[in-house]
Amino acid sequence: MSNLTSVIKSIQDIMRQDSGVDGDAQRISQLTWLLFLKVFDALEEELELTRGAYHSPIPEPMRWRHWAADVEGMTGDALLDFVDNQLFVVLKNLSADPLRNPRGYVVRSVFEDAYNCMKSGHLLRQVVNKINGIDFNRQSERHQFNDLYEKILKDLQSAGNAGEFYTPRAVTQFMVDICNPRLGEVVLDPATGTGGFLVCAIEHLRKQVRNIADEVMLQSSIRGVEKKHLPHILCVTNLLLHGIEVPSQIVHDNALMRPLRDYTTADRVDLVFTNPPFGGMEECDGYPADLRTKETADLFLVLIKHILKPGGRAALVLPDGVLFGEGAKVRIKEQLLAECNLHTIVRLPHGVFSPYTGIKTNLLFFTKGTPTTHVWYYEHLYPPGVKNYSKTQPIRIQEFDHEKAWWGNEADGFAARVENEHAWKVGIDAIRAAHYNLDQKNPHVDKTACYDPDTLLADYARLQAEAQTLRNQLKDILSQSLASA
Repeated sequence: MSNLTSVIKSIQDIMRQDSGVDGDAQRISQLTWLLFLKVFDALEEELELTRGAYHSPIPEPMRWRHWAADVEGMTGDALLDFVDNQLFVVLKNLSADPLRNPRGYVVRSVFEDAYNCMKSGHLLRQVVNKINGIDFNRQSERHQFNDLYEKILKDLQSAGNAGEFYTPRAVTQFMVDICNPRLGEVVLDPATGTGGFLVCAIEHLRKQVRNIADEVMLQSSIRGVEKKHLPHILCVTNLLLHGIEVPSQIVHDNALMRPLRDYTTADRVDLVFTNPPFGGMEECDGYPADLRTKETADLFLVLIKHILKPGGRAALVLPDGVLFGEGAKVRIKEQLLAECNLHTIVRLPHGVFSPYTGIKTNLLFFTKGTPTTHVWYYEHLYPPGVKNYSKTQPIRIQEFDHEKAWWGNEADGFAARVENEHAWKVGIDAIRAAHYNLDQKNPHVDKTACYDPDTLLADYARLQAEAQTLRNQLKDILSQSLASA
């Protein structure tokens, strides 16, 4: 297939004819489990060629090649009966032992909450035949398939799945490049979504692979947790396409539901990359009472600090509200600054996550083990001629060249960093005095034009209030003048 996007669109058009498929969310859910089975079968073909003793965890009658690959194969009621009453029953009940049968564990975890929503076996056969036209053993088609993930998430957003949004590739790439994962380090995303951060980390680490032992090390170093079923399937499929043979360490679970005391030394990681969901609410009894909150972004910050090894590094996306919030947020930030070196906050402008959210966000970088003495801020500006990011004009990795040139080396305490109109440093004493408010404004902002809508609206309101005060004073003067006349 030369245009995978058009193939996927034609599949969705077929599904729209089916009475059992209601809306984008169900279409995407149906598409993802079918694509997973096709991808899994394609990768098994490779393993059968390279490893003579390979044995599939899926019983032969349930493998894609057996029931789906023949374009003249089962259709109509026979296909529907097979999928509903045999395929799903078997795959949902495969061995769930991640050590003895890790591939079976992956398949079962993908299908545990999946279901077939199509009611027409004839339309299902048409969809299956379209998917059969995709050759996932061709690198070009794998690469093309990866480009569809953003579109799938945008379709989910239009279907009302709030909280699911795509972290732009430029942002994930920058965060991974800056933290520079090294072979042998364990990388975790505790809110992995479709796996964007993990894919970037895999690509970064694979450049360091020189032999089979290195590849084995890479295969075991990628971990993730995803609460929602659909992003979990997308993540597992994404990692399969990026060479992770058995993504059994991508767990379908809620990372916030595990009590902190249950984490052992084996659970600690070297690196965390994540864009945790924010604005949501969770009941988390397994967290210390003084840090207990229902806000998901705050809880993930507590979790990340806890799960890092001494010397471990983290890079995460957080909204402005976490920086200046009160209550438990203050205690969370106080502990973070006491136990970790929050060395850098990159302040992103509006529109980076458009159209998913208009909330302003920040990139936080910290290392566990030494307290913060000062925090560096860097204000990321729009490129020349750009007033806002959009679907057709997203943020690009080249825009982070300024940050990369300025960044310096953590080993020498970022000695090469200098303040400029976009970069400034705030000491820990000033942050303490501000009640751990990390929303520290650019002191050079009055020297430069500001186009931030929130700032402009605040200035407008202030000027309106000042004007009203002057009008009132003028009325008082006129009234006094008239009274004395």
